[in-house]
Amino acid sequence: MHVLSALMFFPRGGSAHVARALACELPEHGWDVTLVSGSHGGHGDAHAFYDGLDVHPVDFDAGDAPMHPSFEDRPGAPDPIFAAVDDAAFGEHVQAWARALEEARAAEHDVLHLHHLTPIHEAARRVAPGVPVITHLHGTELLMLEEIADGAPWPHAQAWARRMRSWAQASERLLVLSPGQVERAVALLGVAAERCVLSPNGFDPDLFDRVPVQRAALWEHHLVRHPRGWPAGGQEGDLAYTERDTAPLAHGPVAICVSRFTAVKRLGLLVRAWSRAAPRLGPDASLVLLGGYPGEWEGEHPYDAVQATGAPNVFFAGWHGHAELPGFLNASDAIVLASVREQFGSVLVEGMACGLPAVAVDRFGPADIVDDGVTGWLVEPDDEAALADALVACLSDGAERRRRGDEAYAASHERFSWPALAADLAGVLDEVADVADGRLAAPTA
Repeated sequence: MHVLSALMFFPRGGSAHVARALACELPEHGWDVTLVSGSHGGHGDAHAFYDGLDVHPVDFDAGDAPMHPSFEDRPGAPDPIFAAVDDAAFGEHVQAWARALEEARAAEHDVLHLHHLTPIHEAARRVAPGVPVITHLHGTELLMLEEIADGAPWPHAQAWARRMRSWAQASERLLVLSPGQVERAVALLGVAAERCVLSPNGFDPDLFDRVPVQRAALWEHHLVRHPRGWPAGGQEGDLAYTERDTAPLAHGPVAICVSRFTAVKRLGLLVRAWSRAAPRLGPDASLVLLGGYPGEWEGEHPYDAVQATGAPNVFFAGWHGHAELPGFLNASDAIVLASVREQFGSVLVEGMACGLPAVAVDRFGPADIVDDGVTGWLVEPDDEAALADALVACLSDGAERRRRGDEAYAASHERFSWPALAADLAGVLDEVADVADGRLAAPTA
């Protein structure tokens, strides 16, 4: 059996990691995977990101397609929000992705697994109308639809809302990340709840686990000898450190945040909470910010927040490949995420899989992942004082931190390993592939 997995975006966010992980695991369950993905030079190169897989890149730099839009409205960004894209530009996207699907022989596949709700759906209607579609909702598309429902003034919002509802309603199944997304999908997309299948993100147990690391050497390598951190308007490596700067990382407690520098991630708030927490933690506690796609930020850059508050021992490690992440996590003591609208929170799962307790916001995906008081600490959104208190509670009490870390390790390995999640998805693919004459059999309970 063959499934085509298509993702409009170049590899940058969590959905690309999901697509790659499933492409690696599904063949074990009888499903060969062809990937069609956007591609962009540097860190966003699809050939490099999906190395070893059957990938058909759509190269934006080479003009294969216009640069993809976004579900986030970031003024001045090269990828405008979908709801601001007019009909003519929409047509150009559809035409380009129809060519890509034809080249990948989409019509010869048994199922199309389409990530998000994008013009790829319209292209698939034209190129492979007889192939059933599974739509994978990653949450950002629902956030845009909620803003449209609340009256966001984007000029083509209603046209996009109609398109996205139409694509969702034509899908045989919709994969959702958490139980809370089912109600939102039903309300926003007009789909039946029984067509929504819970499919959380996961982690690779062969990659993410407790592994001994030489902390001092790791932090010296990435922060002193080969720095990648960058300030607003700067280049990778502009934020570099000395061995004296990084000395606390070798023996003091370390909280790590893995994130893009977008507004919903609330990195400025995290830095200010850290500034509040630091006097109660002493001189050896550190906060590492890992991530920040080079040149991409919106609102307040977190380095500006460090400069404004004087927050001590905040280190910018820059953007790194996914395979490097376990080393950073195992050199840390807690995973923290201040995002207020995190649709899932894969980095929390990956940190927990390495034995780290989590500090996160009690909303959306993190609220489903983290068991407050058991596997970590949950706080209210945008509550700087509560976040500071949680950081202090976590980093100042080693015994309690280790207890919750042990619980986090057990829970993550039981609930979120990719091999088990891929087996569940293979069952959904088997079911959908059995659809005859374009009619959907009743979903199984």
